[in-house]
Amino acid sequence: MIDNPSIAVLPFRNMSSNIENDYFCDGLTEEIINALAKIKGLKVTSRTSSFFFKNKDIPVTKIGADLNVSILLEGSVRLFDNTIRVTAQLIEVQGDFHFWSETWDRKLENIFAIQDEISLLIADKIRENFGHFNIKDKLVNKQTDYIEAYQLYLKGNYHFQKWNPEDLELAKQYYIKALEIDADHAQSNFGLAQYYAMMAGLGFLPKNETYEKARKYINKALKLNPQLPEAHYGLASVSYWYEWDFEKTIQHLTKALEVNPNFAPAYMHFAFHYCSLKRFKQALEHIEIAISLDPLSAEVYFAKGYIHYIMEDYEASISVLDTCLDLNPINLLAIIVKASCWLKQNKIRLVVDYFTSDLPPTIDVVTKYGMLGIAHTMLKDDEKKQVYIDLLQAEIESSKAERAQFFLFLIWVHSGKKRKALKWLGGIIDTKPTLMLTMFGDPLLNSIKEDPQYKRITDKVFASTFTLKEKNVKKKELLTKEQKTKYAKKLIDNIAHDSSYLNPDLTLKSLALQLNMHPNQLSWLINHEFNKNFSEFINHYRVEAFKRISKDPKNAHITLIGLAYESGFNSKTVFNTFFKKETGMTPMQYLKL
Repeated sequence: MIDNPSIAVLPFRNMSSNIENDYFCDGLTEEIINALAKIKGLKVTSRTSSFFFKNKDIPVTKIGADLNVSILLEGSVRLFDNTIRVTAQLIEVQGDFHFWSETWDRKLENIFAIQDEISLLIADKIRENFGHFNIKDKLVNKQTDYIEAYQLYLKGNYHFQKWNPEDLELAKQYYIKALEIDADHAQSNFGLAQYYAMMAGLGFLPKNETYEKARKYINKALKLNPQLPEAHYGLASVSYWYEWDFEKTIQHLTKALEVNPNFAPAYMHFAFHYCSLKRFKQALEHIEIAISLDPLSAEVYFAKGYIHYIMEDYEASISVLDTCLDLNPINLLAIIVKASCWLKQNKIRLVVDYFTSDLPPTIDVVTKYGMLGIAHTMLKDDEKKQVYIDLLQAEIESSKAERAQFFLFLIWVHSGKKRKALKWLGGIIDTKPTLMLTMFGDPLLNSIKEDPQYKRITDKVFASTFTLKEKNVKKKELLTKEQKTKYAKKLIDNIAHDSSYLNPDLTLKSLALQLNMHPNQLSWLINHEFNKNFSEFINHYRVEAFKRISKDPKNAHITLIGLAYESGFNSKTVFNTFFKKETGMTPMQYLKL
């Protein structure tokens, strides 16, 4: 029995004749990931890492090892007119065998019921084969009465995930069209909110009015559906980066994890918050949780590299940032922080060489001028320093004012113009510039951190920051001591007198119905009282049945697999696997003995 079962849902393959239906397959995969992620006790790999393997022919054992999961779910989708065929199969990574598969043929108009049916059945099968966790009676709720709106929303998400300006604009148009059909579709409202939040964060749209639009759509999405972890996370981001309200940030992050305990971005944001408090042990603990949930995400490795940079552990930072850049070679923030590590290591020529070479398209001129300006300032090359100051001044007159000003601020700090730098910082701090939150702990500011004026500014910013209180919630047992004794006896009596294990279609749910129990209670009972999962418990009795009937001369004419089926097994693979696990030998070896 596995104490902490873990699963990755691989992107469902598009079996339709129309390749454009990829968006629908991706959408179905995401909905199943989101549904399973709500289950406490089941670790579910995030979308980013699961989708890393889309359209890649890689052995399941390699995928399982890369994602550090015990189970993989793979499947396919075929759309034809208004019908949908979905196939899914669960694979145990260690043994590399398929222990369950199913096919559904349904009307497309019932897509949300299909998603709920599939998610519940998958959760049941994982629990039966790997260990206990509670499952709610419903995992997927109906989003909208208009299938066209849902399809437009999925197309919007499909383009949003590409994270470039052209596809972001396409995503926006699809979200708007979806809301024209159903203005109360919560997910499309959030889709539009995340579009505005990203465009503001990237500097493509004016910050203040764009964040206000994002907030408006997030609040509407949450009013329509309070169970959207992404929306709670969106509010946390607005509270943190736009309002500098850290208490609200923590509240929203906590709510996101209550809805979805597998939500990696929330753990990553918690790590940033701990880092700002200089509580590095907790910051690294939370970022490791995020990495375990999203092990192939460039963003979480950037966050870990950034934490090590703030800790002034530059070698560790560069090592982690290199992992980030292996996953995404054009990650702008990772490139900047890695270059900042070089500056602190006095490897200034590496910075100059890098930013005067052929640069990735994500490196804009402000970043180039800024990093070269700092580097030449540290090299005491006044002539070249002035060249880049002039170039940054020109950019301040364009739309890149905030970022260009911050690079000038760093140049002033390293030029010994501390008063000028602090005067400028004091003048703009009330505008809550987004970049400042990432810079307060920056080692490049070490020379002014002890200055009383700088301390007054930082104290003002972090006045509302408080110590995060950890909750230690004791798990409630599903059965009292008396109930455990009563139901354990009923279970053993059922096995002894009714031989329910001989039914090859027996499930945890059907056995719970016979015992007049909730499936969650029966799963908990088997795990805690017998230290087995459902499959181990039932298949133990099937193995014993095989041993008995195989010794009976009357059954000499029955084949090996026939005897297995007579014992309640419905799969040759499962029979061989469990028999060897129970006895340490194959069925044939046992019969020869």
